[in-house]
Amino acid sequence: MHMSLQPQEVEVFYILPAIRRELSIALKELGKSQKEIAKLLGVTEAAVSQYISQKRGQDVHFPKELALQIRQSATRITDHASMIRETQSVLAKAKHDRFICKMHEQVTNIPKGCDVCFK
Repeated sequence: MHMSLQPQEVEVFYILPAIRRELSIALKELGKSQKEIAKLLGVTEAAVSQYISQKRGQDVHFPKELALQIRQSATRITDHASMIRETQSVLAKAKHDRFICKMHEQVTNIPKGCDVCFK
């Protein structure tokens, strides 16, 4: 457990890798090669391999609704710009649903029910 992480650090260290994991898995199921997935996500092929084998980004388990949005986003990713747009859409939902807050509570010592980001 980290003593003090900002919500944005929780996004960078936990949420984004998990989004990439889910996108990698979904894109592979859609028939994309690891090379194509790496190019779309802007990461290395080795990173994609680790996402697919769940060796990277495994600390986060998305609620069903958010996981479904990520899978739907995978079908709309055709280039780097669409990847950024879809990732931002998923992050916006994670913020709106306070999933980032839940993760922040899990990985730091902030009090339950913190609402600082929403004031």
